[in-house]
Amino acid sequence: MKKRGIGLGCSWYGTGYGNGFPDVSSAFIEIHDDGSATVLTGAVDVGQGSNSIFAQIVAEELGLESQDICVYSGDTDATPDSGTTAATRQTYNTGNAVLKAVRQAKSSLLDYAAHKFSCPTTEGIELKNGSIGVKGDPSRQMPLADMVFQARLAGERFISAESSTARSTPVDPETGQGAPYWPYAFGCQSAEVEVDTETGMVRVLKVVAVHDVGKALNPTQVEGQIAGGVTQGIGFALLEELELHEGKIKNPALSSYLIPTALDVPNIEALYVEDAECTGPFGAKGLGEPAMLPTVAAIINAIDDAVGVRITSLPATPEKILQALAEKKRGGES
Repeated sequence: MKKRGIGLGCSWYGTGYGNGFPDVSSAFIEIHDDGSATVLTGAVDVGQGSNSIFAQIVAEELGLESQDICVYSGDTDATPDSGTTAATRQTYNTGNAVLKAVRQAKSSLLDYAAHKFSCPTTEGIELKNGSIGVKGDPSRQMPLADMVFQARLAGERFISAESSTARSTPVDPETGQGAPYWPYAFGCQSAEVEVDTETGMVRVLKVVAVHDVGKALNPTQVEGQIAGGVTQGIGFALLEELELHEGKIKNPALSSYLIPTALDVPNIEALYVEDAECTGPFGAKGLGEPAMLPTVAAIINAIDDAVGVRITSLPATPEKILQALAEKKRGGES
């Protein structure tokens, strides 16, 4: 017999290293005389899309397209330290460093442009669609590349190096007060499962995942990150079990250490809430680990809803479910 159930899981996650540990990211930027810009950062993009985010941040500030921005990252010999790609920190921490760097370089550029255009303040200068000039005056506009080239001939270069440190303070051991992490990410997921009471097999039918991302700088990446996190959560809940014996891994191959395949991925409805984080780049905060955190609880709660047994150790294998069902039956008979 197959029974269905629905479960809910909620989470909060403190991003960054936390508890007052120095959480610093640095970035370097240069605006070139061909109208492009280069970003140097030690952040490693392992597929989460941080390089795309950094390019978007710079492009937004300079009135360019993302393809006009070269992001050179992860080279410890040539790039400034941006910390680890961990703890959901790169979009927030290194994104802030990139934003500070580009704004500093932009400030110098606007000062130079205001002088060239005889504009009394930089407030009257705009960067838009690859051009720079006086707001509302098409006659005093020129390609950004031409302006930077002229500046270069005059000995000016628009370069900046900046860093960003996450705001956190250690927890006081006496009072328990402090700000150990900043910012916090929040999420909520529901899972619908089908449990075969004869085999103990669990099939996840659908997951609805909603996460607060501050501001979705790249909505497609946000949806992809959520889908990837949910898939990892399914593996954590139902499949993945590292077997150790005397410090050695007994199942070192993917034939024995099981992870979800495409056939195990259900319909995932990825949604996000935009509640701007005032300290983040354009209001953004991270979405790494938070995308998988509620999945396990939602699935385990859904199994309980379906067949009335609470699995308390992961993964929730068919053997554990059948054992729990047998114990439930014996308890009912007695």
